Amino acid sequence: MARYVGAVDSGTTSSRFIIFDERGRIVGQDQKEHRQIYPKPGWVEHDPMEIWRNTGEVIRGALTKSGLKGGDLAAIGITNQRETTVVWDRATGKPFYNAIVWQCTRTHDICKGLTEEGGQDRFREATGLPVATYFSGPKIRWILDNVPEAKAAADRGDALFGTIETWIIWWLTGGPKGGAHVTDVTNASRTMLMDLKTLSWDEEIMKIMGVPMSGLARIVPSSDEGTWGPTSESGPLGARVPVCGAVGDQQAALVGQTCFAPGQAKNTYGTGCFLLMHTGHEPIQSRHGLITTLAYQFSNRKPSYCLEGSIAIAGALVQWLRDNLKMFESAPEVEALAAKVEDTGGSYIVPAFSGLYAPYWRPDARGVMVGLTRYINRNHIARAVLEATAYQTKDIVEAMNRDSGVELKSLKADGGMVYNELLMQFQSDILNVPVVRPKVAETTCLGAAYAAGIASGFWSGREELYNNWEEDKTWQPNMDEKVRAEKYAGWKKAVERTLGWVE
Repeated sequence: MARYVGAVDSGTTSSRFIIFDERGRIVGQDQKEHRQIYPKPGWVEHDPMEIWRNTGEVIRGALTKSGLKGGDLAAIGITNQRETTVVWDRATGKPFYNAIVWQCTRTHDICKGLTEEGGQDRFREATGLPVATYFSGPKIRWILDNVPEAKAAADRGDALFGTIETWIIWWLTGGPKGGAHVTDVTNASRTMLMDLKTLSWDEEIMKIMGVPMSGLARIVPSSDEGTWGPTSESGPLGARVPVCGAVGDQQAALVGQTCFAPGQAKNTYGTGCFLLMHTGHEPIQSRHGLITTLAYQFSNRKPSYCLEGSIAIAGALVQWLRDNLKMFESAPEVEALAAKVEDTGGSYIVPAFSGLYAPYWRPDARGVMVGLTRYINRNHIARAVLEATAYQTKDIVEAMNRDSGVELKSLKADGGMVYNELLMQFQSDILNVPVVRPKVAETTCLGAAYAAGIASGFWSGREELYNNWEEDKTWQPNMDEKVRAEKYAGWKKAVERTLGWVE
């Protein structure tokens, strides 16, 4: 009897494989980073073949470390960096170009052309999204416009398009030998090509965007009893295991945090920062700069929707201090540096490295450090880096409260930065609500495991998942209202200084 579920987490900076037991506890894991490729300012790429190779390595690594075999797994789920886009050859599996990463701004001119004809909200009613470089549709368009082989293959019907979960599922289920070409509703909703209500590709938008239907994947539920195929015995699992769960990473964290009721919200502190609030079975159109998106869909059930605030740079700002400014050796050291000072000395850092995402949607913004004086030292800068993530989150919460008409009561937090106590306390202070960390903070992988486990019958339903969730720590707000207002006003002033930098 298979007693475990596995989840591939194909993230922005690394691939992981985590094996969970029926209580949602981790019994084995492995992780490997992949290269970040920056061909020009604002351009970000990954090598899709490297990502697939690393996926195989971490699957084998986690099995070895836990002493398990592929056959011990009841099912496999996938969670992934969303929007990052690959175009590849159906017959060989060879990508025509590197994957274009969600942070990449090269599609600025394509998006500009789309907004000139119909404004930034041109497709919002159908897709829930503003026209922005963030989303996948323009990335496919860019590859077809700039890579002649890809265009020729697409014209012949030999090119496949997909986000990273589509790419991984295709390889896991056989690749060129009949691999399943599918995308789940959460990832499809990030392309700017899917109609939110019908959950199908929007032919009119595809025509305007110049993306042919022949290359697009079949849209499927996030948790699908009609499994997309077993893994191959010659693949990294060495066994036939059903692949039946896929959820974009931020929605996966929502599932992992068991936010199954309207009004429940979570924030994931990773490379970027993503705050999602469950809004029920009907999409709510945002009036305050948020995205309307799919939360998840279980087999034979209505889809659930959410409002999302996306922040491009959170943990990536700490990496920037480490890698570009060489301020410390390892990312966790930022907390010790920041803790040596009481505040930022009046300085702010706004990390608009590739423009500002929600709620501003300003691709013309670029990063700034403001309020600098001779008094400021690297400790103040380290603290300003951490506070930037908390302020960006407050921007999103303010917009979410206005859109949903529901005041946020508490925030479930997950992702790599939740172990930074200074950040979590400041987040609670600046939001003036409790911030809660769960026992299993790897909620992204857990959500993908839940999607696959429910589809395969490993878990009977949501009740079991609720019972798995346990609180680890809660931070309570402890800041004077006047101080909070002053600090946030300074942040808003700093954001204004980033705007209009790129003509």
